Amino acid sequence: MQRSGRPIPPLDAAALERMALRYVERFATTQGKLADYLKRKIRERGWDGEPADPVAIAARMAELGYVDDRVWAEAKASALGRRGMGAGRVRQALAAAKVGQADASAVAPTVARDTVDSALRLAKRKRIGPFALTDADRALKQKQLATMIRAGHGFALARAIVDSAPGEQDDVDSFADLTHCSEDE
Repeated sequence: MQRSGRPIPPLDAAALERMALRYVERFATTQGKLADYLKRKIRERGWDGEPADPVAIAARMAELGYVDDRVWAEAKASALGRRGMGAGRVRQALAAAKVGQADASAVAPTVARDTVDSALRLAKRKRIGPFALTDADRALKQKQLATMIRAGHGFALARAIVDSAPGEQDDVDSFADLTHCSEDE
């Protein structure tokens, strides 16, 4: 749909700063995502004046406390864990949001500690293993295993949950020793 009326003027430094403030006011974000947003807006609307540095503006927002990558990473990891996603999926989400290595590493122990709980949440939501209504055949177990692995859980933990018989909810504590298994196995 064509926009009627006067054309949108190109951005300048003040407009870009206001746009960044408005963005962090409305959305929880990371420095990397904010910088990408500002770069996209410059590409869309054009630029008028001295060359802009969206990365510097994003860093300034972080200095002012409007953007905090570690807090964002903790919130994202927690939200994904509640949805049943594993450590691998959390790492992918943090990398996609351009969270720095230091901030991602700070969140890793929490994610590792909650591995079994998040795997069991996914199993319960998808009715896998101990939460299934009936015993699964080989083909269904393969699909369930693939679901668990795509969600970022380690192979050993996913296999143990998928191979559990329906109704074995009392044995969920036996999965705790599988937390040391990485998702790369």
